[in-house]
Amino acid sequence: MTQTPVEDSETSGVSRRGFLASAGVVSSYVAAGVAGFAGGALTVNAAQASTPEKEAQLRAQQQSATIPFYGEYQAGIMTPLQAYGTYAAFTLKPGITVDQARSMMQLLTDDAARLAKGKPTLPDGEPYLATEPARLTSTFGFGPGFFSKLGLQGAMPSGFGELRAFSIDQLQPEFSGGDLVIHVGADNPLTVAHAARQLSRTAHTFAEPLWSQTGFNRPQYGVPSDQTGRNLFGQVDGTINPRTTQEFDAQVWATSGPQWFRDGTCLVVRRIQMDFEGWDKLDDTKKETAMGRNLHNGAPLTGTKEFDAPDLAAKHDNGMPVIASFAHVRRAKTDNPAEKFLRRPLNYEDGLLPSGQPNAGLIFAAYMANVQKQFVPVQQRLADLDLMNTWTTPIGSAVFALPSGCQPGGYIGEGLLG
Repeated sequence: MTQTPVEDSETSGVSRRGFLASAGVVSSYVAAGVAGFAGGALTVNAAQASTPEKEAQLRAQQQSATIPFYGEYQAGIMTPLQAYGTYAAFTLKPGITVDQARSMMQLLTDDAARLAKGKPTLPDGEPYLATEPARLTSTFGFGPGFFSKLGLQGAMPSGFGELRAFSIDQLQPEFSGGDLVIHVGADNPLTVAHAARQLSRTAHTFAEPLWSQTGFNRPQYGVPSDQTGRNLFGQVDGTINPRTTQEFDAQVWATSGPQWFRDGTCLVVRRIQMDFEGWDKLDDTKKETAMGRNLHNGAPLTGTKEFDAPDLAAKHDNGMPVIASFAHVRRAKTDNPAEKFLRRPLNYEDGLLPSGQPNAGLIFAAYMANVQKQFVPVQQRLADLDLMNTWTTPIGSAVFALPSGCQPGGYIGEGLLG
């Protein structure tokens, strides 16, 4: 049943809120004759070169740019990656009913639609912070507890449920689980902070905050558009992603299952803590061997450009594989279309640990139609033998089912909540 978004309190007469250690392995492998390509500087050709004036103009345009909220799919999934983002998870308050969950999603939809256009929510104590949308998107999803607490278990998509812990996981409850997730992305950190605050305030009427994770990527202006961003280990991160409509249809969007989930997707959020002290002890060749890619441009060790396909059969003259059996590229790569998905990672940096090392790493976000068939097999291979596990530790994990988009007059999740 399609619901009309809540009207402004001035016109409706209703209060809106009232409606409410393996480095030695690398060394021995390199010593046996395996080495990466020689490093080189990333260059920008003349056509891509940017002047301060052009960059200033691009920044101004980007701060006023908008991404439509309404549509067949939720924004923030196929949207080109923004520079900043926040994931916030909540648990439903005891006794919340389907009717109340519907009210929550109607209000959140109304908030998000306004913010996407550069307009404040109702109410908004700092309305001027809403005037620079900067490609703002707000995306919503439901965790397994959302379905069980509302008696909607029968509506859960195939392959969706609590994600089991893997052998490499050291999961912390402050970064794991959740009944509701809100993802906010934009090219302005102030925009992200303001939108996240407004949406969280609405959600808090119905749900308790569980965790919040904020991260960043390289801004898109003034840089080569054909190179993927880097993580805090200096590696190009997110090379293998769907890029065409056909690939998104095959890997990301649900085409079967419950009707409410059609054109929706699933989200896996994994918080990956990085060991910078250990990583910094490696030279570039050892780092490249562990990853299976060149640091200077992200090309596989068997190629020259980032998007070259890795040749896993290639061998050195001594018979050893160019891309090692433990290299991340080999462990993650698959020719099975049923095991491919979209990655939208964010880097995080939360000060220093007591050891003096950075409390930093990666917020790994992956989108797919079926978690068990697409994500789990790849993650299991990584847990079994990926040498990058030496310097990375998953400390948070959560999974959510994301409904399709909605049209004006509707709300996110209306097919599920009625």
